[in-house]
Amino acid sequence: MTHHSAPSPARAPDDPGRAAAQLRDVLGLVEEIAGRAAPAADDGALDRAARIGAAYAAAPPIAQRRFDALAGETAAWAAAGVEALLVLQDRQRPARAAAERLAEELARALARLGAIVS
Repeated sequence: MTHHSAPSPARAPDDPGRAAAQLRDVLGLVEEIAGRAAPAADDGALDRAARIGAAYAAAPPIAQRRFDALAGETAAWAAAGVEALLVLQDRQRPARAAAERLAEELARALARLGAIVS
């Protein structure tokens, strides 16, 4: 008989609302690189972060794990994408198309994060 230990749960973000808010901030930066209008001051950002945090706390553990996994994956590829955009800019190469694509993917990931816990 083989004994398998239970998989360890994914580490929950310290603050799921804050994680989503940080990704939204990155989205704003990427949109600026893409040449889109700079986002206006977002008075609802704190409220949105609080709603995501509350929804996360009330969500079943499976939804929390899915949120954690997607938030971690999104943060990793967003960081790599922003780094690549900055390298392109340093080399005087146009980064607009790449930034637009990254912005689209970030917006989709943020929508999926919200849908997971709502």
